[in-house]
Amino acid sequence: MGGVLDTALDLAIVPGYSRVGSWVRRRFWAADAAPFPATVDVVVTGGGSGLGAATARRLAELGARVHLVGRTERRLDASASEIRHTVPGSAVETHVCDVSDLDAVAALGTELATQVTSLHALVHCAGVMPPSRIETAQGHESAYATHVLGPTLLTYAVRPLFDAGSRVVFVSSGGMYAVPLTNADFEYRTGRYSGTTAYARTKRMQVVMAGLLGDRFDGPDDPVVHSMHPGWAATPGVTDSLPLFDTVMRPLLRSADEGADTIVWLTASDTPLATTGGFWHDRAPRPTHYPPWRRDDPEVRAALWRDVTAATGIG
Repeated sequence: MGGVLDTALDLAIVPGYSRVGSWVRRRFWAADAAPFPATVDVVVTGGGSGLGAATARRLAELGARVHLVGRTERRLDASASEIRHTVPGSAVETHVCDVSDLDAVAALGTELATQVTSLHALVHCAGVMPPSRIETAQGHESAYATHVLGPTLLTYAVRPLFDAGSRVVFVSSGGMYAVPLTNADFEYRTGRYSGTTAYARTKRMQVVMAGLLGDRFDGPDDPVVHSMHPGWAATPGVTDSLPLFDTVMRPLLRSADEGADTIVWLTASDTPLATTGGFWHDRAPRPTHYPPWRRDDPEVRAALWRDVTAATGIG
């Protein structure tokens, strides 16, 4: 019964992505993750607000030492203070870094390597929806740099810190279903720019990159790599970038905690260690395409990997 209902919620979209979906599914979804038996280090980008802050707090509740990464020191400090207040005795570190700036990401990788000896998880939660086409310091379109280039570079920068129990989680979006990867204009140089389209495109790229990294990370100490979508959650990013959607859907939007649930579960549960490269929602693997006949172009997938490696210098 649970499987049929679960699939129906997914196909119906609105109830599945809203708080209705998590309310129903928690009656039959996978068991909660247990607290960590010993302190582990977890890095969460976008940790200053929204899903990133909620993820970090809940991981701190499970006993993780959380490293908050964000562009704004004020927001990071506020998030860290809230975690310390809510979770007495928690260990929280902050790192000011714009994930779209590849030089800053490389420096963050070096910084983390001097502060931790091992890394249990890296959660890529930083997100942007630019109102217009903006280029970063290295000349990359900002959504592409924030969601794809920076996260991939950071993953490789901290790769020596991972072990067989580690995991990398890309926080994607259900909006990626609307844009299968068929366009090799990753930097959005042609056509009329749309922030929502750039967001959806690069969120699709995150799902593709999780699969590509999962295939390539095959060493004994490499992490598993997964992507997920949180459903529709009420966060500052949604309010600022999609005010009409936020107003209309507000009664049905998930809380930040509800949206962060599967991120936390992928980070802390043992179940995700059995596979790699998966796409998840509400603690279960999901198809990467709806309808199923809409597929990514294999040549564009290969071109994405070449573009990312050229831009970041990995490999």
